Amino acid sequence: MGNIVQCCHTLSKYFKSKDAPARGEAERSPLLSSEESECESPGMADDSEDDLSTVSPGAKNTALEQEHFLFPDIILSSNPGGDLTLVEPMVCLLVSEEEEGERVDEPRDEGQEWTNRWRNKGFSEVQTQTEVETRIGMGVQTQTESQAEVQPQTVDREVDTLRSPGTLKEVVVGEHGILRQVEVLLEEQDKRTHCGAWADVENQLAFRDIAKEAEQKQLSSIISTKIVESSDPTECHLDLTPHSCLGNEQSGQPTAVTDRSVNQKFCEVAPAKRNTKPPGDPEDQSDVTAVPLQCHDAVKRGEEDEEEETKRTLYLVDRLFQAAPDVQVALCQTEESSEDDRIPCEGDETKLSISDVVALQEADFTLRIQPPGKESFELQVSGQMLVAELHQVLMDHEISCHCTCFSLQLGGVALDGLAELRSVRGMQDAALIKVVEDSYTVRDARLHLRHVRDLLRSLNPADAYNGVNCSSLSYLTFYTRGDNDCRNIGNRQASEKESAGLSPPEYILPGCKDRPLTPLQPLRDDWKPLQCLRVLTMSSWNPPPGNRKMHGDLMYLNVLTMEDKELNITSSTRGFYLNQSTTFNFNPKPALPKILCHSLVELLSQVSPSFRKTFSALQKKRVQQHPYERIAAPFQVFTWIARHGDHTLDCVRAEETHTSRMGQDEHTAGQSRDWNEELQGCRELARNSLQERLHREKSIFRTNRDFVAAATQGAVAVIDGNVMPLNPGEAPHMQMFIWNNLFFSLGFDISEHYSPLGGNTAAHAAAICDLRGAQAYASVDVEGLYTLGTAVVDYRGVRVIAQTIVPGILEKNQEQSVVYGSNDYGKNVFTHRRFLELLDKTSKPLRIQSHQVLDHNNIPVELCSGIETKGILGNDGRPYILDLLRTFPPDPNFQFPEPEERREVPKECQISGYPRQHRHSLASLRPELIEAFVQHRYKDYVKMVSIQTEVGAMEQSEDLFKFQRRNLIMKACKTVGSVSDSCFDIRFNPDVCSPGVRFPSECVEEVQRQRRLLWDIAAFLLSNQIPAVLSDCLNYSAVPMDGGTLTSALHKQGVNVRYLGTILRELDKVEDIRRLDHIQRISISEVIIRSAKHIFRTYLQNVEPAAFSAAVSHFLNCLLSSSSCATDSSSDELLSRRRSRRRRSNGSRVASLTDSVWARLTPSELWGRIRTEAGDYYHYTIDSESIDEVIQKHSLQRISLLREIAIKTGIQVQLREYVFDSRHRPVFAKEDVVNMFPVVKHLKATATDATRLVQQAQVAVQQGLLKDGHGLISQALTLFSSVCGVLHEDVCMCFRLLGRICYIRGEYADALSHQEKAVMSSERTQGIDHPQTVQDYTYLALYCFAGGRPSTSLQLLYRARYLTLLVTGEDHPQVALLDSMLGLVLHGLLEHELSLKFLQNALMSTAKYHGVTSLKHAQSHHLLATVYESKGEFRLALQHEEEAFSIYKCQVGVNHDSAKESSKYLKSLTHQSVVLQKAFNHINSNTPACISPQKIPTILQQLNQACGIIVITLSAKERSDLRSEVKGMEKVQWESWIKI
Repeated sequence: MGNIVQCCHTLSKYFKSKDAPARGEAERSPLLSSEESECESPGMADDSEDDLSTVSPGAKNTALEQEHFLFPDIILSSNPGGDLTLVEPMVCLLVSEEEEGERVDEPRDEGQEWTNRWRNKGFSEVQTQTEVETRIGMGVQTQTESQAEVQPQTVDREVDTLRSPGTLKEVVVGEHGILRQVEVLLEEQDKRTHCGAWADVENQLAFRDIAKEAEQKQLSSIISTKIVESSDPTECHLDLTPHSCLGNEQSGQPTAVTDRSVNQKFCEVAPAKRNTKPPGDPEDQSDVTAVPLQCHDAVKRGEEDEEEETKRTLYLVDRLFQAAPDVQVALCQTEESSEDDRIPCEGDETKLSISDVVALQEADFTLRIQPPGKESFELQVSGQMLVAELHQVLMDHEISCHCTCFSLQLGGVALDGLAELRSVRGMQDAALIKVVEDSYTVRDARLHLRHVRDLLRSLNPADAYNGVNCSSLSYLTFYTRGDNDCRNIGNRQASEKESAGLSPPEYILPGCKDRPLTPLQPLRDDWKPLQCLRVLTMSSWNPPPGNRKMHGDLMYLNVLTMEDKELNITSSTRGFYLNQSTTFNFNPKPALPKILCHSLVELLSQVSPSFRKTFSALQKKRVQQHPYERIAAPFQVFTWIARHGDHTLDCVRAEETHTSRMGQDEHTAGQSRDWNEELQGCRELARNSLQERLHREKSIFRTNRDFVAAATQGAVAVIDGNVMPLNPGEAPHMQMFIWNNLFFSLGFDISEHYSPLGGNTAAHAAAICDLRGAQAYASVDVEGLYTLGTAVVDYRGVRVIAQTIVPGILEKNQEQSVVYGSNDYGKNVFTHRRFLELLDKTSKPLRIQSHQVLDHNNIPVELCSGIETKGILGNDGRPYILDLLRTFPPDPNFQFPEPEERREVPKECQISGYPRQHRHSLASLRPELIEAFVQHRYKDYVKMVSIQTEVGAMEQSEDLFKFQRRNLIMKACKTVGSVSDSCFDIRFNPDVCSPGVRFPSECVEEVQRQRRLLWDIAAFLLSNQIPAVLSDCLNYSAVPMDGGTLTSALHKQGVNVRYLGTILRELDKVEDIRRLDHIQRISISEVIIRSAKHIFRTYLQNVEPAAFSAAVSHFLNCLLSSSSCATDSSSDELLSRRRSRRRRSNGSRVASLTDSVWARLTPSELWGRIRTEAGDYYHYTIDSESIDEVIQKHSLQRISLLREIAIKTGIQVQLREYVFDSRHRPVFAKEDVVNMFPVVKHLKATATDATRLVQQAQVAVQQGLLKDGHGLISQALTLFSSVCGVLHEDVCMCFRLLGRICYIRGEYADALSHQEKAVMSSERTQGIDHPQTVQDYTYLALYCFAGGRPSTSLQLLYRARYLTLLVTGEDHPQVALLDSMLGLVLHGLLEHELSLKFLQNALMSTAKYHGVTSLKHAQSHHLLATVYESKGEFRLALQHEEEAFSIYKCQVGVNHDSAKESSKYLKSLTHQSVVLQKAFNHINSNTPACISPQKIPTILQQLNQACGIIVITLSAKERSDLRSEVKGMEKVQWESWIKI
């Protein structure tokens, strides 16, 4: 990255030094693995897909269509990297309330008991939510679930297709499917109830067993001529029998093993006879694999007990489980290969069973901790916790927090800090651990002082505002506190009405245009500072003289207590004591009283009563905070807006700033860390057992975390000018740096190295391309192949690339360094056997075709990567690859071809105006697009082979049939573009568009074929993937809220952001464009903000450091202000000095500030440059003449634009109310720009075993096995927490899934607990206003209402609505969901007027985004009718219910349950209105007007319906009929299959 080799070459020229002695060619170490193998792809079994996605058209229920569920979820998803089954969006499950009921032996709070009275109603939650992807540069996430929504067709059926824009979706599925699915689920649930399937899962579940099961399922589905949507086809040999590689074992196949797995062998016999099926079979749509399986099971199990009537909940499988959560998995786990070609990758050598993970959880035990001089206390710990981690826990504990320098002893023996607790001899439950005070060193004393400083400032959010110490903001407890003390609903309602706490602020109400910023960060009472000391600082007498060092003095401190008493304290090796020094007199001898304390806190508590009292109160508040609010996040999260706070004395920060610690880690006291050796050493750790893999992944994660922090700190120091460059005589953009054993280069073209690719623009883009390539190779994780630790930091308009240093690279020149690849774009090309062997193992999972190019002597040279990829043998003997910017194939739509090549451009590309000239030649395709294209071609391949095989199989002899089949496969391979003529294997040549690359003459035809394949995938992007994005938005499976979620929606389908202009043009062609107003609005906003970011980057490069605040505020005024008057942002704060002094000393500098280039920028000039940038980069024409015109035309929000530009550029502004509409004064002043933060992109590491468990849990939930899914996710949570810590996106995802499952099962207390942790984790790791945080707030509100905490639910919904308004505005589908929920909750709290305001706004939103004839709109009418009924306004209630009934009648017919309920409700309203009228006419009569409020359970049911839950009651007779019908159909299918 940053072309480190070119940098070193430039340095060698600069220093004009002699080359280092040539190294020998002998390799330093043998290959760790020479086995030629490939990794496999975890894909879901195909029969499970059909089981879940087939519903009888005869029994089609329009109300079950996704289009008719009220208000979908909005958050997007990323794939975990595994090839999951292309499960259709509409999947129906039946969940038994018996089996999924409450746990009777679990303690419950009163809110939980309140819900027990009506839990058996069968309420469950299902949403269409998927997980938001915020990872930047994630690299090689494979994506298959997204392609299911793009191409949801099989050979014989279509599922969940969009008929036309603006129309309703239609689910067309097989008639027998729902019956067979119901039979499967009923059998499974009954059997689990009696036999306990979870125990079987624990005993049977192992990844290779799952893979074998997946192999058989996939093979059988091929035999049945069904297109396999879920497999990841990297091979397909000639034979379609069980020996065919179409049934290759898939490592890590996500599925759920139930009792049915024991019958799997039964399905292995019959398909071997003949893999054909007569055409025209009436059961051709079914999954034949499951037919003999279910029939066999039915014979063995016999008749089930069907006497008991059971309520079951029918719901859509949560998209959170269908789509892959936000986790990563190594590519070696996502690629399918044969058993003989598997490479050893993580988790392959040793099976991971659930019992292994359970053993980890069962290793917890309780210890007794004995601190010095205090009573012992109990502490529950995990057996896998390190002793050093226990040390940190004790430093945070309320009793022992003041201690830092101590050791832990068990039985008089000191414990090793790197040992796990369970490995310590004698460690058992109730063991006594003694805390033994140790002697201090200077390092220990500094760490102790820093820890005391952190304790004194633990309630101060300044660190979170300033973005230091991995602190970040969280406000959940601000909205959830105070509701737990209420004992019942009646008392709560009364108290809340009296306190008027239900009314929201004006800015939250529908229709309000104000968007205040101060509520974004409310003032918390527990953040009020408690001042323990006035001053705590380092003494001027430091360092101690030599004679005092001989007495053990380490440092001296000055303290001013709250009693205004000055103290001089000596820190010695034995502890802390008062000395007799004063400001001007040094006397280090102990003062009276002679008190020696091991802790500074103990000393101050003895000499200052005020400190003792205040510190005790501070500690009580600190420990009352949730642990998730106190724990440091793994990576720093910066907030784009912060409150203005007073700057306070901080001796620790002052000491860290003034002490020269450049290149030193703060905890190693002058020792530098060898980052490269640490990272590569972690990757070389053993990975055979689960414990070894966990240890390895934990080490990689933590080392990478520390590396990113060091890289960020170093990059900021480089831009601030605090690091001396290696070549100070060169131009600033040519300089390179080494800091803390890290190599830093700038994102500029060094020595015109990138001039053939686009100069500085290409150099800037190459950094991210290289980071994605490094992520790809790190994810493949081939033993013996090494990549550099890499981070990309954008700070103050400059891109800084931080890398670890290859041992010996700085000692060699260019020729000696590179042994593989080319450093001059093909003029000199090298190859190396060792690199070819290693890269060949990565070529298949990365879909890179090995190819030959000509070197400078016109000799063919073989490569297994892009030609720019360089291989270097380090002095440590390790083979390193770097400059990985060509890992993924180029995008021909942005590679302007030669005139003779333009005839190859497909029609789809020409219609859209492609190819187009781009700023650089490094535009590449995304890995999600590559996987989608391969899946698409694989379907075509299987279809061609299967259909032709069926046609000829019935009339040909066996030998002739095999010969013709072989020819058919060869023809199919050629048609789909496979690199092999005997199996399906699509790969891409990354060098076909590279400038300067020459190919041998014998490879010309192959190169032309590769160019055609590239154009095919480019056309596929335009014709399939971009429409898929719009389809996702039309059916609201993807509803972006800001630029980040829009980018995630595009990346999910493999579409790059540079296609935004094409997407906007396609939006104009949509019939009902009003349904996509929010997408158009966000897309236009993203084009404007990204164009402004490009301009801002070059704008800042010419700004001197003293003028950063003025320059940034001036740019923001030109971009967002409506004022036409000149801004004073360019004025210098020193102008207030006397005129004579200014003229005498500062005249030249003041003139330079006033006359700077940045100060002459005008709003019209900036807008013109934005329009030009949008046209050149995104190929979109903005026809508005000013930003004001665009904002008015597309209803953009200036505050949302400010948020977007601040997040993307690292600007932090002051938290105050900005008046954007003022035309007489600028919006931003210099003081409003508080800070600028670095925007960091880095490699991602996670727990691969945990990822596999989550994939299995997804399958289990899709099959209705909620209990099994809950157990699997719990195991995954244990592994994720062990590797990444508790504050991580993957851990947050697990909490979110667990909360969802618990809510579906009716365990509301557990759902609340899990979701609260998810919300706090999301706030801490993604931001308080991130769309995922908004979503988590929304569903926490639902769980709170179900758990008997309606007032808390209301406050959470208010918070979610405010954040949504701030992020995207009121005109958005998410606001419809929030308004509907708010209206229902307020209705339950008898606040009918407020309820009406929100429900009326929801009605208008559903009319716009879903249509006036949709069932969502009918539901909105019905909700309004219920509120009007409660108010006694029956005429309005009748009007709305009549509208609802007319919609139900038109959409689902009068015989549908919804229509019947609406008709019944109409009659009830009519009756009540008559009774009320009679009461008015006979005022003196005894006839009362009966207006009863709705009950809480009814409101919760409506809330669930808004989220997509439908309750269906199945009687015993109905269950029996379903079983009989399923068994009859299975018998017919089995008999017909046997005949074949």
